Order: sequence, then structure tokens, then C-alpha cells
Amino acid sequence: MTAYVALLRAVNVGGTGKLAMTELKAMCEEIGFASVKTYIASGNVVFTSGLPAAKVQAALEAKLAAYAGKPVGVFIRTAGEMASVRDSNPFASEPGNRVVTIFLDTPPGAKEIGGLKHQAGERLKLGTCEIYVHYPDGQGPSRLVIPNATSGTARNMNTVAKLAEMAAALCG
Repeated sequence: MTAYVALLRAVNVGGTGKLAMTELKAMCEEIGFASVKTYIASGNVVFTSGLPAAKVQAALEAKLAAYAGKPVGVFIRTAGEMASVRDSNPFASEPGNRVVTIFLDTPPGAKEIGGLKHQAGERLKLGTCEIYVHYPDGQGPSRLVIPNATSGTARNMNTVAKLAEMAAALCG
């Protein structure tokens, strides 16, 4: 069994809409995932499965689309991959709530951070399948627009660290 983290795009913050975490947990269990736990009401869930990551993603996307009536983006990372995202944070000396990781399905390139709009003091670095963004004044007052990363989903480093910890505990 592999421990996974699933990150849903635009859940409880707009776009896809509201999804109670109890519903998300139940859906994951119906698919056959084990040791399912959710974290905060923004579409984060950890679990174990014997399926490969691509099949985990496809199964969860299908279940969520049936529930929502439209596609819901799902980003899958293994426990090891999530730990690597946490450990590879190029802005580790900054507060975790001021650094965001934008999760993508494919490795980012220059096109993902091209065409930035309204960049002030924000700093960006490319990861394996992520973009790290440091917001020195916090994300709220920032007007930064990353047009080519709109298909991803973002989590701050505090959330990334917690999810990595929860997934590692499933590897026990």
C-alpha cells in the first residue's frame, strides 16, 4: 500500500464550490482507499491505496465529477513526494504562511512563470512539479497574477508540512 496526498482544486474557496470533508472522506472510502483522513476544509485528504498514482487520480476525479456535475482538478503526491516538496522549499527561512506551493500535473518551465502580472516583491522558484511563491507581505494584499499556472492548486507551506507529516504517519 502506498500513502498518498490528494489536493483538490477550488474546493470550498470558489470555482467548484462547497464539499464537506466528511463527504470527501466517504467518497475516498467508497473508491476503496484506506486510512482516509482529511485536513482543513480546503480539499486535502491523505489515504493509502494499492493502486498506482494515475489510477488513484482518475478514480477520485471520476467520483468528484459525478458528485459535482463537472470536472474537479485533483493533484496526487505520494508521502515521499510531499515530503520532498516540503524539504525542497527554496524559501524555507521565510514564514510558512508566506510561502505557497502551486501544485501542477507536469514539470513547470519558463512558460508557467512567463507573463507575470503585478509582481511586486514576490519571488518565484520552479520545483519538480510545483512552483514555489514567496509573498513577503502575505498573499492577501498581493496582486500577483501567474496566468500560466491557473490549472494548478496552491497550498501554503504550513499545510504542505502538515500533509507530509500525516502521509508519513500512514507509512508507519
